[in-house]
Amino acid sequence: MRLTTKEITVFGMLGAVMYASKILMEAFPNIHLLGVFTIALTVVYRKKALYPIYTYVLINGLFAGFALWWVPYLYLWTILWGVTMLLPQNMPEKIAYPVYMIVCGLHGIFFGTLYAPMQAILFGLSFKEMIAWIIAGIPWDIVHCIGNVCSGVLVVPLVKLFKSKIVL
Repeated sequence: MRLTTKEITVFGMLGAVMYASKILMEAFPNIHLLGVFTIALTVVYRKKALYPIYTYVLINGLFAGFALWWVPYLYLWTILWGVTMLLPQNMPEKIAYPVYMIVCGLHGIFFGTLYAPMQAILFGLSFKEMIAWIIAGIPWDIVHCIGNVCSGVLVVPLVKLFKSKIVL
C-alpha cells in the first residue's frame, strides 16, 4: 500500500474534510456525514481508505482531546470500513443507493452497542451495567440511524466524484 505524494496530500485533506463536516453538523446531535465519507472512501480507495479515515480519527483526538471517549474511535470506523469492504464492488446504482443507506443506518443504530464494550472495560462496568448503558442510549442510536440513512443517499454521488479523478 505504498502512497504517492499526491495520495498523501489528498488523503490528509479528505480526513480534514471529514473532521470539518463533523464540526459543521455538531448542532444536530448524532447526525453527521462520517459514515457517508467512510463508505464512499472505502468503495473507491479500498484498503487505502484507512488513511483518510484514521487521519480524521487523529484530527478528532487532537482537537477534542485524546480522552477515554476517543479510544473506541480506533475501531468503530474500521468496522464500517470492513463491512463496506465485504460488499460487492460495482453494484448497479439502483442497488447501491439502498444498500449504502442501510449500511450507514445499521452503523448508526449499533454505534452505541459497538462503543459499549470499550466503555465497560475503561470504566469497569459489569456486563449488566454495560447492557443498561446500551439501553439508555437507544434513543440516541435511533436518531443516529435515521440521520445516517438520510445522509446515506450521498454515498453514490460522492463515489462518482472520487472516481471522476477530480479528487484523486
